[in-house]
Amino acid sequence: MINLTKLWTGVAQPADALRYGHSSGHPASHGGGRAPSAARGRKPITVWNITRTCNLRCVHCYSDSNAARYPGELDWEQMQDVIEDLAAYQIPSLLLSGGEPMIHPRFFDLVDLASKAGLKLTISTNGTLITPEKAGMLKAADVAYVGISLDGIGRVHDEFRRKEGAFDAAVRGFRNCHAAGQKTGLRLTLTRHNVQNIERILDFIEEQEIQRVCFYHLVPAGRGSELQTLGAAESRKAIDTLIARVEAWHRQGVDRELLTVTQPADGAYLLVRMENENHPNLDEARRLLAWNGGGANSSGRGIANIDTQGNVHPDQFWQDVTLGNVKQSPFSEIWEGRHPASAGMLEAIRSIGLLDPQARQARLSGPCASCSWFPVCGGGFRTRAYFANQGDLWGSDPGCYLNAREREAARIPVPAA
Repeated sequence: MINLTKLWTGVAQPADALRYGHSSGHPASHGGGRAPSAARGRKPITVWNITRTCNLRCVHCYSDSNAARYPGELDWEQMQDVIEDLAAYQIPSLLLSGGEPMIHPRFFDLVDLASKAGLKLTISTNGTLITPEKAGMLKAADVAYVGISLDGIGRVHDEFRRKEGAFDAAVRGFRNCHAAGQKTGLRLTLTRHNVQNIERILDFIEEQEIQRVCFYHLVPAGRGSELQTLGAAESRKAIDTLIARVEAWHRQGVDRELLTVTQPADGAYLLVRMENENHPNLDEARRLLAWNGGGANSSGRGIANIDTQGNVHPDQFWQDVTLGNVKQSPFSEIWEGRHPASAGMLEAIRSIGLLDPQARQARLSGPCASCSWFPVCGGGFRTRAYFANQGDLWGSDPGCYLNAREREAARIPVPAA
């Protein structure tokens, strides 16, 4: 994740310790905001798809979910074991997703169990099932925030979700959370079908007093493989629009998190702009992004996924690579490379032993192999690169939108710490 608010304005944010290696002074920090010594030493933010069943049928769904029952999902005893293991392993955050997680018959039992175990808990939902009562229950369970997915305003969102009235139901979900005092976040996947609505979406965020917003770059997985990703000019314009709104909120004294996800090149582009504009936060932003390392410390290291069947993946989009299954081995053992079937792939993804970024970059092909921003980008989002290069882990990320001149223009490449 690239926290535009933090990097552009310098204002403390809740997850600064995890992303940038220093304790945050933000009052919403969980777990004391302790910083790991190095980005490659982070425990993973874990996305757990607790069910594939969903009441919508979104056109960009990476899990290809429907309103159906799917055999083989974890039973309650197995789910309890997962929570116990994740808490003992001290992951920094657990994100419950689906399908639609709130459809799961033991959803609130799981939320209460995770909360009591001391896990920082986030819910990723379409928002349509959040009644006033359920919003109150989420707040009572100390859920860090509820991320509600929107893909446009009104009809645009309904078309994405393939259900009339989905937008209005999601808005009610936002309002019910707000009334209960539950922090909310908006999640949106940028595609050519909705990029022209960014300004209106940002207006909606202001109107609804949403405290956190994540803009995902499309990863062509599941039904999402049928959608069109943004071109370079569209990506640049989108990020410029987001930066302008971050500036406006900062001038107004509004502390709202705005993040981009699944494209570490956003960090490089941010630094290009900051250099061109002689931005006062340039040196600090460069240092923080270099510590983070971008894609080099993301999928398979700083991000993990447990799917509905218990399979463990490098991230929620990378379903082609299975590292183990929590029905047979604890997640912590799988993630530590003690599962024989997964150790080789984990070593490849993490580049164990390649502590020098130059050595890692030398294994890449395409534009990423010579890009001077590699220390802060890490070769982009490896999952997208893997898909685009027919399973070659070391190909370039086609989602990068920097031009050739910009790829050569990093004036002070900072080695990752």
